Amino acid sequence: MALTVYHLKTCDTCRKAIKALKEAGHDLALVDVRADGMPPSELEKCVESLGHDKVLNTRSTTWRGLNDTAKSDVTAQKAVALMTEHPTLIKRPIITDGAKITIGWKADAQGVWT
Repeated sequence: MALTVYHLKTCDTCRKAIKALKEAGHDLALVDVRADGMPPSELEKCVESLGHDKVLNTRSTTWRGLNDTAKSDVTAQKAVALMTEHPTLIKRPIITDGAKITIGWKADAQGVWT
């Protein structure tokens, strides 16, 4: 079964993850979140599984550019709406096989997929 990798093509961490996953023999379905977006149903699944605080990138330039109203009182539902409107707010890469979901490319995610 193919892994779906939600990524940004300009992100070095995403490129490293994709390279390692290919070298590990995985078939990949690549989705550039900036160009293609991420289906809200998939975002909701990630937020449900991992928590919106793990999926929402509050250290991004996009986040810093939002007004204070948008950044206050963030709930899971509000986080999904923000990430749908501004895909660069999604932490990445998000890697899923339909059953497991990981975010980022640190040792824990590498251990799951490689």
